[in-house]
Amino acid sequence: MSAHASRIGPLASLVAGALLLGAPLTTPAQDDMPWGSAEVNQKEYEPARVVYDVAVDTADEMDFVLDRVSMLNNVYEADPFDSHIVLVLHGREVPFFTHDQFDEHRDLMRRAESLTRAGNIDIRMCEASAALRGIEPEDVHGFVEIVPMADSEIIHLQQEGYSYMQ
Repeated sequence: MSAHASRIGPLASLVAGALLLGAPLTTPAQDDMPWGSAEVNQKEYEPARVVYDVAVDTADEMDFVLDRVSMLNNVYEADPFDSHIVLVLHGREVPFFTHDQFDEHRDLMRRAESLTRAGNIDIRMCEASAALRGIEPEDVHGFVEIVPMADSEIIHLQQEGYSYMQ
């Protein structure tokens, strides 16, 4: 051991070694936050055209999708000229939008319908997916537009400049 190393002591050697290896230095009080806290990057977003590819399993998951759409619409300040949001339904959520399940999903359906009122949010349902579940267009609430196939609709919207969200 060199004379210099013996003067700095074992703890200092450990600290120096940790610094050389890039290990974070933490105190016991910081063990649960070794990288510190996140910083908020405040920015403004321009309104855009967005298509959501929706295939969820539960009403709670569908409600979360509606939360995301509503928040995005708020970010875009519900601009009916420069923003448009389309939800394309083709999963297990499809039956939620039928008259048969209205009593069970009344609040969810009222919320979904209210999002479509301003005109810059549309809800579209895959006819093929509905048919596989025995659902006819006349079974679906009137605020939903039926399209032949979800995949084709999503591709078409992307070709028209819509950004894809899942």
